[in-house]
Amino acid sequence: MKKVLTSLTKYPLYIISLLPFPVLYLMADLLYAIIYYAVGYRRQVVQSNLRNAYPEKTDAEIYSIEKKFYHWLSDMMLESIKMASMSPETIKKRFRLNNPELISNYFSQGKPVLLVTAHYGNWEWGSLVLSANFREPLIIVYKPLTNKTFEEMMNHVRSRFGAIMVPMKQTLRKIVNYRSSTYWAVFLGDQTPVRQEAHYFTSFLNQRTPVFLGIEKIAKMTNAPVVFGHLNRIKRGYYEATFTTLSEHPAGTTEYEITESHTRLLEKIINERPELWLWSHKRWKNSY
Repeated sequence: MKKVLTSLTKYPLYIISLLPFPVLYLMADLLYAIIYYAVGYRRQVVQSNLRNAYPEKTDAEIYSIEKKFYHWLSDMMLESIKMASMSPETIKKRFRLNNPELISNYFSQGKPVLLVTAHYGNWEWGSLVLSANFREPLIIVYKPLTNKTFEEMMNHVRSRFGAIMVPMKQTLRKIVNYRSSTYWAVFLGDQTPVRQEAHYFTSFLNQRTPVFLGIEKIAKMTNAPVVFGHLNRIKRGYYEATFTTLSEHPAGTTEYEITESHTRLLEKIINERPELWLWSHKRWKNSY
């Protein structure tokens, strides 16, 4: 039954992925109308998150961000489907790396890199563009989904160019396997810890927010440089990544320094273009 369900979902989506971008974006416009007006997908969550994050903004300003967010979310959904058939040449054309030499310099020194990014811009395409541009092993740390069929499909697409998908709880074990070589591991710094793992709280977008400490712990253990990846949208269907070093020697940092640095940078990025962050994510559900 699982194979049947996978096939019923997988093949139609692959056919959709073969459509040219102009057609996909027409479909995205239709999808926007459906999820925003007809279904109202998580609109209460989005509105609540925006109002709590920006209490100083007027209703009109919140409404404007909300609509832009749903337009972007609809595009993201179709762009994620497109990943199933995109070539390395296409992803390189549509996703520019502004300063790849920052990463290459660490690799040339024999150093691995811990890359922190977020549910911002187009993190899904990020797995393809990083794999397409670098030969070093790319470990992508992800939070397992309840829907295992969908998880398997997405992981298959994300790893098309060689990325290694690793469930969050297996991260350290996988990294230890690569300790004698150069690699990079990608973490989403805005994931929500489960209640029993919420050990550190900080102020983020005007709210008390639990933050995973795993990135900082692994950084101090490996002393690998920590780099933030800002995945920005240039225009519809085109993105760019800019890398910023947060710490070259994590072992020498103070407690929570790395956690605060990537949280503060993400907050700044979101405030500049809030419509490109995943506001439908229940980020503050464990902020007790």
